[in-house]
Amino acid sequence: MRFQTPLEPATLIRRYKRFLADIRLADGREVTAHCANPGSMMGLADEGMRIWVEPNDDPKKKLKYGWRLVDHGHGHFTGVDTSLPNKALKAALMAGDIPELAAYDTVLPEQKYGENSRIDFLLRGADLPDAYVEVKSVTLSREQGLAEFPDSVTARGAKHLHELAEMARAGHRAMLFYLVQRTDCTRLTVAADIDPTYAEALVMARLAGVEVLAYDCAITPEEVEIRRTLPLR
Repeated sequence: MRFQTPLEPATLIRRYKRFLADIRLADGREVTAHCANPGSMMGLADEGMRIWVEPNDDPKKKLKYGWRLVDHGHGHFTGVDTSLPNKALKAALMAGDIPELAAYDTVLPEQKYGENSRIDFLLRGADLPDAYVEVKSVTLSREQGLAEFPDSVTARGAKHLHELAEMARAGHRAMLFYLVQRTDCTRLTVAADIDPTYAEALVMARLAGVEVLAYDCAITPEEVEIRRTLPLR
């Protein structure tokens, strides 16, 4: 999935109010960018970090830049836009590029289910059980090569696990799809020390039949592409 507009390098000054970031562009101008990430962004929002932002000329948008990547150097990046995994996975599902789900030919985003919730993707195919797929963006890494989820307490994430478990018990296919938006990680684990309730909910969901799948990405300032499966530790 290519970025709609070429990204520009910048330096992070500060991130605040969750969705705002003051940045310094390459030409020295200081502007405020939109940060599409409600999480803690642990380790990704330190002053002075090299980042990449996407400009826009949409008159309806007050902020003319969106923060997309953290540049770790040596060719490694983290994608910080939590809306990107859904876009990338939709493109991959439509193209049949996820082998575990390639048999489904109907992809329905944002379908109502559970208790006042929406599933990221409902997949349907001839002679196949409906597949409910919930997508999670993974950006935390506190140990070299190890990605972790979540980066903060997520009551909403635990609720989604309970609802996926109900779908599995009802005879549907239910899947939690972790997309690791980092190029420097080769495995994934649950950050039980950050949110033990979520960790327990994941164990119970898997016992109920919920499938767990993790993929990583190839990330550059030009595009993001879902790449390969990662082991879940």
